[in-house]
Amino acid sequence: MRRIEICENGLHMVWEITDSNEIKLLHFSALPFSETDLTSDTGTQSFYPVEILVSGQDRVGERHGSKYIQTSPGYRMKYKDFKDYRNEKGRKLEVTTEDKETGILAVSHVQFYDGIAVIRSWTEVTNAGEEPQGLEYVSSFALNGIEKEGMKDFDDKLKLYIPHNAWQKELHWNSYLPKDLGLSLSQPYGMYRSSKTIGIGNTGNWSAKEYLPMGYLENLETNSALYWQIEHNGSWYWEISDQDGHVYLKLSGPTEHHNHWWKNLKPGETFVTVPVSVGSCAGGFDEAMGELTKYRRAIRRVNDDNKNLKIIFNDYMNCLFGDPTTEKEIPLIDKAAEAGCEYYCVDCGWYSDGYWWDGVGEWLPSRKRFPGGLREVMDYIRSKGMIPGVWLELEVMGIKCPKADRVPDDWYFTRHGKRVYDRSRCQLDYRNPEVREHATEVIDRLVNEYGVGYIKMDYNIEPGIGTELNADSFGDGLLGHNRAYLAWLDGIFEKYPELIIENCSSGGLRMDYAMLSRYSIQSTSDQENYVRYATIAANSPSALTPEQSAIWSYPLTEGDREEVIYNMVNAILMRIHQSGHLAELSEERMDCVKEALDFYKSIRGDIKESLPYWPLGISAYKDPWVSLGLRVPGKNYLAVWRRNSQFAMTAIPVKHLRGKDVEVVCGYPKAGDCKWRWNKEAGELTVELPAPVSARVFRLRY
Repeated sequence: MRRIEICENGLHMVWEITDSNEIKLLHFSALPFSETDLTSDTGTQSFYPVEILVSGQDRVGERHGSKYIQTSPGYRMKYKDFKDYRNEKGRKLEVTTEDKETGILAVSHVQFYDGIAVIRSWTEVTNAGEEPQGLEYVSSFALNGIEKEGMKDFDDKLKLYIPHNAWQKELHWNSYLPKDLGLSLSQPYGMYRSSKTIGIGNTGNWSAKEYLPMGYLENLETNSALYWQIEHNGSWYWEISDQDGHVYLKLSGPTEHHNHWWKNLKPGETFVTVPVSVGSCAGGFDEAMGELTKYRRAIRRVNDDNKNLKIIFNDYMNCLFGDPTTEKEIPLIDKAAEAGCEYYCVDCGWYSDGYWWDGVGEWLPSRKRFPGGLREVMDYIRSKGMIPGVWLELEVMGIKCPKADRVPDDWYFTRHGKRVYDRSRCQLDYRNPEVREHATEVIDRLVNEYGVGYIKMDYNIEPGIGTELNADSFGDGLLGHNRAYLAWLDGIFEKYPELIIENCSSGGLRMDYAMLSRYSIQSTSDQENYVRYATIAANSPSALTPEQSAIWSYPLTEGDREEVIYNMVNAILMRIHQSGHLAELSEERMDCVKEALDFYKSIRGDIKESLPYWPLGISAYKDPWVSLGLRVPGKNYLAVWRRNSQFAMTAIPVKHLRGKDVEVVCGYPKAGDCKWRWNKEAGELTVELPAPVSARVFRLRY
């Protein structure tokens, strides 16, 4: 037996190669490895680095229920090779295992990123045998013993944070003890196993319709954390349960049991799982999200949008609501330019004379809405110093689109011989080269004929488990489509590197880093209530970098100064998505908008370098006070929202500035009409806001 011990970027990994030529991943943590933490009666037997389940294989041993343990040939995989080298990103490990019986060869990839406490992990499976092998499950990352540091039972020391997500209620983190979710100690520790899992996942094309594809696990005893995200724009699954007296985490893309995915791997073929990222740090949620923020910037497509953080006006939210015309746009364009916006996006409806929902697909401008043509409006936007944009939904075809029945069924998702419909639309299949050509022609026309420089790419259906056409399973067809769409998107950005495309899926229902490693900006919600939006805004840097987080600001047609300020504070530390009927605002309220945009332009260079923190904790929708901080060297920005609190004053802990002399000013609005005081010894900023619904942004220098 021999051990391979690695310490990189504050992450400790320990691998063991046994006398029977197996390799085990014993440890992945910010804390150093201790032999005494291994308490299993079976030693290191169950610390498999990869789980692979193939059809027709017997699963022996301790499997209970549908857990992804003791997979076959996963438990038989033998050590073949261990590569350890460096590339342009950082250190790279490649661990090769094989199973002689099936001919399955697996390479477990672990990519480190210099200076970041996060790895990216994926598995490459090759059929080196002579018979086809049906893949039912392959892990992208597998780790047993996630509870082992510390002396307490896992019931008492682990806390799991799950990010629930939904339309207009995005980014709602809840915390649980394992026993709250039914997983608790019931037998002597070294013997414990159960049939209970904590399983979180998604089936379908809306990757974040119920949960964000990520999680956070805190060890309260050791003040350490494990955190992860699955970087896929379709079906995915993660699971926590127990094996041999320890608690494990398994991350994957689609599976047969949960997602209708099955892959017939023929001799010589290779299947690559979806990538996942995993990190560990000493400290809490703020420290973990800081590391994920750095990692997300490292894997993202290099682009000018995330350097410049330009301000977008979009005419939809609490404004035109999908009913654009030349007559309505002109005064809005004038006011958006006057306020200081830099992009102007005409949202949905521009391609249809009337009801536009079920007719989408050809993407030709409506002459009724734009008598002088769409180009006239786009040119007017440019004449005002802004870059024009439009809304698109290129992955669907409406049932009343003239083109819908002129193309064959292989353009669409099909199941049981029928096209898949959802909400009067069909799902286009991007594995089909004609579909990709159609989509590219639309982009070409918008960019080259109409001068479009910004696209809001929306997606408003859920086509379900996948498609049967040219696929081994419904889920296999869906996975192929997901990957084909990403490849098409890569080609568009290569062709038009200056084009900005926003990722939108009924708001934030595809907040995943398969998409966000490509798109520079993400719609976070369709939430129409600006008071509730504070929670989405404050929580958004947990799921994406602040400079990618598009937050609506939409002053109402009737409201007061505090309503406008609150709206602007929602967006001011991320990416401003300005909207609202600016042409109908009073001069005083319009001045509040202008001041906010000017302040934003003065700080956006810091936003793109900042790391987030949550002084009052991650926000819940009924919290009377909400706060988000961004930290950069020498200064912090702190957004504070008072949300119907009966108390006008609250103390906000800023623990990393305790003991420091801090200069505090109200950055927005400049005439703050509020009070504040810095308590150096306590490391607290006490603020008093003037109205039950009000908000401010403070700048802290030290």
